[in-house]
This record gives sequence, C-alpha cells and structure tokens, in this order.
Amino acid sequence: MSRKDSGKEMEEFINAADIFGENVFNDSVMQERLPKKIYAKLREIIRDGGDLDLDTADVIAHEMKEWAIEKGATHYTHWFQPLTGTTAEKHDAFITSPLPSGKVLVSFSGKELIKGEPDASSFPSGGLRATFEARGYTAWDCTSPAFVRQDAGGGTLCIPTAFCSYSGDALDQKTPLLRSMEAINKEALRLLRLFGNTTSKKVLPSVGAEQEYFLIDIDKFRLRKDLVYTGRTLFGSMPAKGQELDDHYYGAIRARVASFMKDVNRELWRMGVTAKTQHKEVAPAQHELACIYDQANVATDANQLVMQTLKRIAYEHRFKCLLHEKPFEGVNGSGKHNNWSLNTDDGINLLDPGKTPHDNIQFLLVLSCIVKAVDEHAGLLRESAADPGNDSRLGANEAPPAIMSVFLGEQISDVVEQLVSTGMATSSLKGEILQMGVRSLPELYKDATDRNRTSPFAFTGNKFEFRMLGSRDSIAEPNVVLNTITAEAFCDACDILEAADDFETAVHDLIMKNFRDHQRILFSGNGYSEAWVREAARRGLPNLQSMVDAIPELTAPKTVAMYQKFGVFSQRELESRAEVKYECYAKTVNIEAKAMINITGKQIIPAVVQYAGKLAESVCRIREAASGSDAVARRLLERTTALLDETQQALDTLVSVDQKAERMEEGREQAVYYRECVVPAMQALRQPVDQLERIVDKSHWPMPSYGDLLFEV
Repeated sequence: MSRKDSGKEMEEFINAADIFGENVFNDSVMQERLPKKIYAKLREIIRDGGDLDLDTADVIAHEMKEWAIEKGATHYTHWFQPLTGTTAEKHDAFITSPLPSGKVLVSFSGKELIKGEPDASSFPSGGLRATFEARGYTAWDCTSPAFVRQDAGGGTLCIPTAFCSYSGDALDQKTPLLRSMEAINKEALRLLRLFGNTTSKKVLPSVGAEQEYFLIDIDKFRLRKDLVYTGRTLFGSMPAKGQELDDHYYGAIRARVASFMKDVNRELWRMGVTAKTQHKEVAPAQHELACIYDQANVATDANQLVMQTLKRIAYEHRFKCLLHEKPFEGVNGSGKHNNWSLNTDDGINLLDPGKTPHDNIQFLLVLSCIVKAVDEHAGLLRESAADPGNDSRLGANEAPPAIMSVFLGEQISDVVEQLVSTGMATSSLKGEILQMGVRSLPELYKDATDRNRTSPFAFTGNKFEFRMLGSRDSIAEPNVVLNTITAEAFCDACDILEAADDFETAVHDLIMKNFRDHQRILFSGNGYSEAWVREAARRGLPNLQSMVDAIPELTAPKTVAMYQKFGVFSQRELESRAEVKYECYAKTVNIEAKAMINITGKQIIPAVVQYAGKLAESVCRIREAASGSDAVARRLLERTTALLDETQQALDTLVSVDQKAERMEEGREQAVYYRECVVPAMQALRQPVDQLERIVDKSHWPMPSYGDLLFEV
C-alpha cells in the first residue's frame, strides 16, 4: 500500500469520543433542546419516578421527533422485549392524514411517545392472553434513553418500552426488571440508613455483560440447513485440529474480522453502547465483546443492541454471527458473563471491600446477605440461566457447572473463616509485589485473590460475576433474580437490625449467622470435577442438569412468596412464564428433531447411497482386474452399508418419538418427554452420521465440514 493509499485508509478511522452517543436522545441533548421546566420535570421523573402528564410529554415528543428527523429518521417504534428472548418493534411514520392540498404534516404526540398498542395475541403469554384477546400496551421507559438506529431501512427512532397485557400482566423482560430495581433500591436504602448514610438517594444495580459469539462464512452457513433452521450444527465430525493448542484465545485478529469489529464498534458507539473489549475466544472462529457497566435496565437494552448489531454487521461482511450456546460439538460453546454490583447515586459501591475488608462492617453485611440469598434461592438463580442450548454447555468442562456455588477469593474467604471459627475477624490478606525477574519490567501489584473460572457466581474485587448465562439469553431475568433475592435478604436484615437495642452487636451477630448458616454455598475449588458433584450432593445443593429440571423453581412456594412480597411478579405471571419456558423447550427440540429428520432423509442418506454405489462399482472393477484385490474396497463398502443401516434405524426411531411428542398436550409432561426420549433419539442418529462423514469422500458429503466452517474465516 502506498503512503497516499495509507492516508486514505487512515481517514476512515473515527475517534470514539467524537461519535459516541451521537444517535442517542441523552441527557445533554435533552438539556439543550427541552425548555428548562420540561427538562427539570423529566429529570425528576427519571430520578424519583412518577407520572408524565400529556402536556409535558407533548413537548418532549415534539423535540424528540425534530431531533430524530435531523438524524435521518422517518419512522418511530416502541422497542420492547417480549418473552421470545429477542426484541420486537412496529414502525410508524412521522406523518398525519393528507391535507386537502395533498401534502402531509409530520407529527409525534406525547400520547404516541408514552403509550403504544401492539397486538399481544401473537407473543408468548403462557395462557395470560387467549388468541382472540389481542390488545396489549407498551409504556415508555424514560430511564433508558431513546436512540436512532440507522440501517438499510433508513433511520428509526427507537423508544425503549415495557410491554404488558390488557389486564396489566407483564409480557416482557423489562417490566419485572424495573420492578426488581425498585425493590432493591428500597431495601438497600433502608440498610444504608442504618449505617448513618443520609446522603445517598438511590441504589442501582450496575451490570456489565460480556458477549461471546461465532463468526462463519455466510455462503457455507447457507449450505448447512441445521444452522439455518436451528442455529447449531446437528451433525458434524471434528476436524484434526480443534482448540487443543489454545492458539486461538487472544490471538491476532484477522483482517476480515477486524473490519467487521470496527464497523460493529462504530455502530454501537453511535447508539451510546459502551463497547470496550474485543478479542478472540477459546474456540476457533469464536470471539467476545464486552461493555462497560451501566444501570441494569440500560445494560439490558444495550446487550440486546449488541446482539442485533453483531448479526446485522456480520451479514454486511459476508459472515453469519452464531449466538447459539453450542453451535459446534467438540469445541467450547458460547456464554455470557453478567457482572453485577450495587452502586449509589453518589458513587458508593456497596460491594467494594476497601483496603481492610475485615473491619468494613457494611461491606461484610452486604456480602453475607448476598451469600444467604444465593444459598436460599440457588435453584431459582440456576433457572434464570436455563436455556435449551445451555443444556449442552453447562458443566461440560467449558462453562460453570449446573451446581450453584459462590467463590469469594482467598482474601474474603480468609475473613469469613475468621468470623465463622472465632467470631471475630482481625486481619485481611494483603496483595504483594510480583517479581518477574526482569529489571526492565515494571513491578506489578499482585491481587490478594486469584480468580476461579469454574465458579458460576464469583466475587471479583468489587462485583459478582454470574457466569452461567447462555449467549443468546436476555440478561434481564438473571438480574431480576439477583435484585429480588438480595432485596429479600436486605429486608430480613433490616427487620432484625431496626428492632435491635444494640446495633453494633446485632450487626456483628447477623453477619456471623449469615455466613455460618450458609457456608455450604461457598466453594473455591474446581467446579468441573466429579469430586465437587459428590461434595455438592453431600451439602444438599441442587444440581439441576437441564432446563426442564429448573423450570419448577419459578413456581416454588418460596419463589412465589418472595416475588409477590416485593411486587416483582404475581403468581399468575410466574405460572405463565413457566408455561412459556416448557413450550419453548419443547418447540426448540421439535424443530431440531424435524431438521435432523429432513437433512438425514433428503441429503445424507441419498449422498451415502450414491457413494456406496460407487464403492460397489469399484469392488466389481477390482474383481474383474487380475492384478488387484478387492478386500479394502469391500471392507469399506461393508462398513458404509452397516452405518447406513444404523442411520436408517435411528432415523425411524426419531420419527416415531417425535410424532408421539407432537401429539402430547403442551406443558411440563411434553417437555419432559422431549428431554427423555426425543433428545436421546437425536443423539443416537447423530452418532452413525458423524462416523459416515469420516468415511464418505468429501466430494459426496452434502454439507461443509467443521473444518470448512471453523478454520476458513
């Protein structure tokens, strides 16, 4: 490349600070464009809650519309998150009825801003809505800023909203998340007041999500009907090389992928999403993108934008972005780490242990309450990460086990051990200076605690990292659980401490009691080991291996009681969500089974029959030739024929069990049957097919191999 060409290339680079948030109706835009009284009223509602009157909403809507049109928007949409795991949107143009002159006016009213009426009958409701009952409502979440998304369809003003039924039941992910944020705010402030804090006005859960994904060539993707229909490979033999050499992790990013990442970052930054870290992940063709922390509902919206943007930009670069938890058998699947902490509006992190955690009483109480919460609701927290794709990933020496446990690290574990064993903590382990043996290298401060990647819920300095989530999952549900179970633990603590005569003694006793009563959830060892599975069983910790096992946690009496107490879910809403999840599991497996049946019958068996025919011809030709033996070709033909027979038998079994499953009534019984009968039948069909792939000539095999998909990006 010449210097002149290099200069042109440099012109394409954009300073993130110059474009960040340019398509967001954020605070600075509102302060600039809204009248002072209107801006003050909106900020008050964002800070303290409350109703937005129509006169105020009309002014905000007008300015939002004018701003959006300047950004190229022609339509607006209430952007919401139904129980499909994705987002939904209906676009309306900024036009009114034609005038007598034949012209139209552009307008956007306050009513249109704060309320929408999408059809609620076609979204999952778990029986909350009958098919003929169509009305639903979307309501503007003004705490999450509106933004303009620019794509092939032009510009669209996206207004983050909650979604509920005509009867007020939550039909989305955002509504319970906002409810849980109110619950944790109320109880956390109660706790802070006990410690004399009168200045903090709000406590918000802060969340940062790490998103893993695969990139494969789109032309090869289109030749794999299993990927097209299900997002994962239902067949596939591992190539000679996988991830054994660990050479993909943090490796140099290839030019084509780097170009994709540049465009992803640019789009996300413009929409105010704080895309920060990007790198190659462990498996071939796997990558990760992580964002900076934000309040939980904003972070949830941002993660949905991340997933959408990854998929859209991938298409523009002739990639397909795979977000399935286990798209390839034999290499690591994809997850999502949910980093969670609690922060006040004036900058206090409730999970910051300080330099001397042993005498940080407020931190120790908060920590002990969270340990108690996770132990008492371990099954519910596991359920929040339940996903059909995650069943193939959790506990498979690549992700945390399905058993919930808490890792505190050496420093905090030592403090807890002192409290539990002696009733008093008098010291904290200190970090050290790490000597690397090279004088030209700087001295490194060594943390007092290492990390444990096998822990599903690990304390990592000033936050907890929940590592169980599947890569396609919304982060809303696990944060609803974390917020609410912590709110319950805080509430229990405040009830005790508010009634105590001697606060210092009471808080000391409560911290010790929480840690002593819930020691079983603390674990610092190898979560992948069989020894831990046995130890966890001895401790009485739940081991919910599949999504179907976990779903009943949603409607357990203690779950219902907790959610009702804090106004996060009604029993009716919880029962409906359980039904939605059973249906989701059954339909997901059914689609995969039908895809296997279709691919095996229409592609694999015909291809193998054709290959066997050519082998048979070769055997005959060799026999006719006096100079050769047909032994090798005959053994190959016999092996191919035997595997072909095994494939046909397995196919017949899968067809039979899948048809039986389809005739069953939707609900738990059907989901259990799919797990216990259909999934094993699918695995039985895959085995001979994968063996055939290793035998059949590549020119006859009807789809790209794992090697083609994973190493040709």
